[in-house]
Amino acid sequence: MGEILALGITHYPPLAGIDEAMSWILKRMLQNPHLPEKFRNAQNWPEAMRAEWGNDEGTSAAHAHRDRLLRSLRNARAQIDAFRPDFIVVWGDDQYENFREDVIPPYCIYAHESFEFSPPAHNVWKEPSDKKFHAAGNVAAAKYLAGGLIEAGFDTAYSYKPLHHPLGHAFANAVLYLDYERKGFPYPIIPFAINCYGRKVIAQRGGLPAFENPPSEAQLDPPAPTPRRLFDLGAATARIFAESPWRVALMASSGWSHAFLTAKNNFLYPDTPADRALFEALRAGNFDAWRNYPAASVEASGQQEILNWMCLAGVLAELKRKPAETEFIDTWIFNSSKCFLTAPPPR
Repeated sequence: MGEILALGITHYPPLAGIDEAMSWILKRMLQNPHLPEKFRNAQNWPEAMRAEWGNDEGTSAAHAHRDRLLRSLRNARAQIDAFRPDFIVVWGDDQYENFREDVIPPYCIYAHESFEFSPPAHNVWKEPSDKKFHAAGNVAAAKYLAGGLIEAGFDTAYSYKPLHHPLGHAFANAVLYLDYERKGFPYPIIPFAINCYGRKVIAQRGGLPAFENPPSEAQLDPPAPTPRRLFDLGAATARIFAESPWRVALMASSGWSHAFLTAKNNFLYPDTPADRALFEALRAGNFDAWRNYPAASVEASGQQEILNWMCLAGVLAELKRKPAETEFIDTWIFNSSKCFLTAPPPR
């Protein structure tokens, strides 16, 4: 019988940059020509947001934010090292990277022999942007998972090679951050791409709003898979690997609500109350709250990437396992709430 470690981390892109640049997304949102004029002045922001912005446009707060993220990432890496998985399945979103106008699968398993990726430009490690990192894949296990899901009623896409991009940042950053000190990352990965951005994956190119030429309702895309479907997908994945011969880490890689997706907050800050409510439900093992979460609430709260964690919540429910450790890291100015979770198998 297989053994499963469940965990969740963030792939927050600005963590790869320097502290002075961590608030760049907020600065971009302040350029929105439709932003109510009063919000261009920090004096009119919520008090906690002004405090985080400080007198250095968030640089001091960025240092503290990084420290909290790295503590949780190091803990996740320690859990992985202690568990010694045969491979790690990573649920992550593709933001108009590998999947574009030619095909947008609801979800897709990468049955690739290996993966090559590079750090972003101007990164905190001062590594050249053409430096190549490599991670092994596991074709046999990826095909095993795809076959098991298809037999369970999930018509799962799979691929044997990249389409437009060698490896999206949800997966590449997960490896780069879990090996932040560059000591090596010996674990094969199986990226499991989830279409999180749904109606905005093509219309918004999976990223920041197009303020100058926003898409009309008719130009928006079909929706993402529902929370219920992805929750059940995660549960099925846990069942399949529980019956396998492998030690498997099942990991969600994403932030939660994103400011640049939260229209009700003028795209300035994330929907922390909505994230907190889901976090408390997850910590308490209230998995029905996750499975029954409305897709409309996902979009209204800018929580598109939480769909990766829907798969993880399904894993926990199937294994009847509450999280052993959780961490909620909130912010007003650094675009997204970040959450961490570890749930090792019982001893």
